[in-house]
Amino acid sequence: MVKKIAVIQDLSGFGKCSLTAAIPVISVMGVQPCPLPTAILSAQTGYPSYYLDDYTDKMEYIRSEWEKLGAHFDGIYTGFVASEAQIDRIFDFLDTFRKEDTFLLVDPVMGDDGVKYDMFTDGLLEKMKELACQADVLTPNLTELCLLTEADYETVCSLPGELKIEIIHQMANSLVEKGVKNILVTGIHLTENGEQKIGNLIIAEEQCELTAFPYIGGSYSGTGDIFASIIAGGMVRGDSLRDLCVLAGRFVEAAMRDSAADQVETVAGTEFERHLGMLLPKNITSG
Repeated sequence: MVKKIAVIQDLSGFGKCSLTAAIPVISVMGVQPCPLPTAILSAQTGYPSYYLDDYTDKMEYIRSEWEKLGAHFDGIYTGFVASEAQIDRIFDFLDTFRKEDTFLLVDPVMGDDGVKYDMFTDGLLEKMKELACQADVLTPNLTELCLLTEADYETVCSLPGELKIEIIHQMANSLVEKGVKNILVTGIHLTENGEQKIGNLIIAEEQCELTAFPYIGGSYSGTGDIFASIIAGGMVRGDSLRDLCVLAGRFVEAAMRDSAADQVETVAGTEFERHLGMLLPKNITSG
């Protein structure tokens, strides 16, 4: 039987992020994504103009209907939320559907490159801290890790390579001590042998491992969502976190290279579709 992941985030018509990234990625990995929209947008919020239909109240109707169906989820994956009230709805959802065998991935979407997103408030941060501490895997970028641990982003970024990784490790460990089982810090800018790279750091109780890939340049919409979706889909199907981190890094790198070569606007997202075959389960081969 195909395993299922409830995916709780917004749906944007343009921008290749959130649900429009998660659904194809998780599906090709052999897992069924069950979307619960937090909002419907004409285009992601990086565009100069967009329409947004808030789904906060509708989230409870969907939760209730799924409960009537007796739904069971092998995983729950939360991404972009627009308010404290939406995180409260997520807590209600977890109370209903999170069982002992249900994996929880929290992508604490709040900002990037040291900049907080428009929906950010101190109240939302406090709710996100509470949600994050329940995660089996937490996937913050460096900006979000700094917010969750009350560290100064510019100070951390200014540190030399090895010291920067050590400090990030300490920051992440403070969240492990509060209940997070595994943390995957994404988008760490590094320089190795004069080459710019992007690193992803895996932290658990007895593990700290860095994987790094060439820095393509630019900040494309949806790359964090693609990365987190690969981790979610792979964890549910039984892959190791390290293998998934490597796979996700290679996939995002390939998608970004294509997009840079084709001069795609960063707001439009990456040309990831042609690389989806990289994510197929190992026992599935193309005909």
